[in-house]
Amino acid sequence: MTTAFDPIDLAGARLSNRIAMAPMTRSRAHGKDRTPTALVAEYYAQRASAGLIITEGVQPSAVGQGYPNTPGLHSAAQIAAWREVTDAVHARGGTIFAQLMHAGRIGHPDLLDGDLHPVGPSAVAAAGQVFTFEGPKDFVTPRELSTDDVRATVADFAAAARNAVDAGFDGVEIHGANGYLVHQFLAAGSNRRTDEWGGSVENRIRFAVEVVRAVAAEIGPERTGLRVSPGNTYNDIAETETEETYTALVDAIDPLGIAYLHVHEPAPGIRELTLALRKRFSGAFVLNPATQDATSVESLALVEDGIADIVAYGRLFIANPDLPARLRNDGPYNAPDHSSFYSGDHRGYTDYPAL
Repeated sequence: MTTAFDPIDLAGARLSNRIAMAPMTRSRAHGKDRTPTALVAEYYAQRASAGLIITEGVQPSAVGQGYPNTPGLHSAAQIAAWREVTDAVHARGGTIFAQLMHAGRIGHPDLLDGDLHPVGPSAVAAAGQVFTFEGPKDFVTPRELSTDDVRATVADFAAAARNAVDAGFDGVEIHGANGYLVHQFLAAGSNRRTDEWGGSVENRIRFAVEVVRAVAAEIGPERTGLRVSPGNTYNDIAETETEETYTALVDAIDPLGIAYLHVHEPAPGIRELTLALRKRFSGAFVLNPATQDATSVESLALVEDGIADIVAYGRLFIANPDLPARLRNDGPYNAPDHSSFYSGDHRGYTDYPAL
């Protein structure tokens, strides 16, 4: 019987186990260059016993930033800074993918340089607020991307993927979930377009497919992953035809031969669709399952049952840098400090003890 502690071949890369560190925003890239620091390198290196580390969301362009102090991968300074992170992880035997996350309409002009303004598939503002350096502010109406803008944004993802490889990453994950730009194109509530990028299911999945295609062409499909979250309403997302949308998306990307599909379940009721996507996708299937509390030791059975090839853990990895060892023994577990999730220094970041 295959267990989560067995190694796995991920499109040619051998992972030491089937436990992934899920992408989690930590907001420690301080300064105008939005570069990760030595503290960030220490944080990820501490967690290198994960079979696969997927970083926090990294903006592929300056306009893609949605939160304070999030890192980018669109400048020489950022490439150099991320090289320190990847070297530290590799020195401890880890594998690390960068998650490319364009926030789209989720953001605020106060977080962007110059006269940049958040963009989206349509000029439809998200309900709610975003945290800025001056405190919470209402989301603004995004600037609708023109056809040329859409194609330029696809190119930005490909360029950032190349930068990631140049920075030493083993691959990239495209963030198509949680209400950010790729997800905004998938969802009819945020995508009101009537051109080739909106309207029908085929048109609404087009942006996601083109991003995956461009990234795979740039760095190789074996270095490319995609994260989705069917039915997720986070960041004021309103989907229609959810099952049709995601099955069509998976059918469109599967022939590209990418390394993995990462499904984040927003609620337990989505499992039937999860299983359908698992059957349709021929690459490695990574699952961040819906649970009542933090994903726990019980989720390891998803690998044993064949529901997932790799199971992803979030909050437990924040507080437990040696999580695979703790899962093998079912604890003890450090409790995460929620007050330090999205800002701060080493406290609640690199000071959690190992066993």
